[in-house]
Amino acid sequence: MSEREHVIAADDDGIRVDRWFKRHMADVSFNQVSRWARTGQLRLDGARVGPGDRLAEGQVLRVPPVEPVAVLAAKPVKARRELSPEEIEFAQSLVIHRSQHALVLNKPPGLATQGGSKTFEHVDGLLDALQFDAESRPKLVHRLDKDTSGVLLLARTSRAAAFFGKCFATRDTKKLYWAITAGGPRLDDALIDLPIGKQPGSGGEKMHVDEANGQSAKSRFRVIDRAGDRAAFVEMQPLTGRTHQLRVHAAATGTPIVGDGKYGGKESFLTGGVSRKMHLHARRLVIALPDGGKLDVKADLPTHFAETLAALGFSEADGDLPPPEPLKAPPKKSRRLSTATSGNRRGERRSRSGSKPK
Repeated sequence: MSEREHVIAADDDGIRVDRWFKRHMADVSFNQVSRWARTGQLRLDGARVGPGDRLAEGQVLRVPPVEPVAVLAAKPVKARRELSPEEIEFAQSLVIHRSQHALVLNKPPGLATQGGSKTFEHVDGLLDALQFDAESRPKLVHRLDKDTSGVLLLARTSRAAAFFGKCFATRDTKKLYWAITAGGPRLDDALIDLPIGKQPGSGGEKMHVDEANGQSAKSRFRVIDRAGDRAAFVEMQPLTGRTHQLRVHAAATGTPIVGDGKYGGKESFLTGGVSRKMHLHARRLVIALPDGGKLDVKADLPTHFAETLAALGFSEADGDLPPPEPLKAPPKKSRRLSTATSGNRRGERRSRSGSKPK
């Protein structure tokens, strides 16, 4: 078999060499690619190239002849389950934005992003219903917890997936969540800087604050409104991307997210007919697009969250108001919970402007 030359397509722009082989020549192992690279047989525009180097659209990759390999017991490829008309309709009803590079879903609470142990219904299993006019089905680029609702971004091409993945990895995104907390945070606007690690004995299923060995985790919590000491309507922004970060930080600071029994225990449930579902919603995502510009999308609240807002006397419209101006003078002492605006005394209800009632 003679050498082959492959022109890198737009959909493979930015992909690693080893990933290109996995996508287009799955029968070629990583060890074979590495061997070709070491011996100079693998060439990109005539120059030597390594497995970890990245490709650009229009470049020519020269691949040596592949020796036939006897396959003794090849595993059969498991065919994806065909979706029912009801599943297709449901999946497409979740779409709140559709463009050349991206699909955005408003994920309902209770639907997992991906499958796992005893999890058979998930977004990943519905992707065939979301291909529309694209060449392939969309790709997941981030996750939401099963019980968290709201904005979930899907990439419609491999190039977009690589681009969005880099944006999430470098924190070049703005993610805003809405939550209702049991109890009112001490400060109106605080930076939570508490490292997080896996909780021993939980099999990696639960996280906790770990000052000694945890990874850096920072979140900004801004109180939108308060219902005395009972609850608060809070905007949460994760500044790092640790597992269950917002939930751990909320519980660790004494105001767990309503309905989050995993981290808040019985203190996370409110009486008076308030839903026991978790009240954490990915409200807004702002992220750059591969060809320039930005995607800025918001997801409507699920029914149980909207009903709890109304029951507690909160207004959804207040959540989209711009935050008050930060204090100009820095605090005298550096603290883990650093205030960006003046904190109300606990139990007082704020007006929409953020001022204290007289």
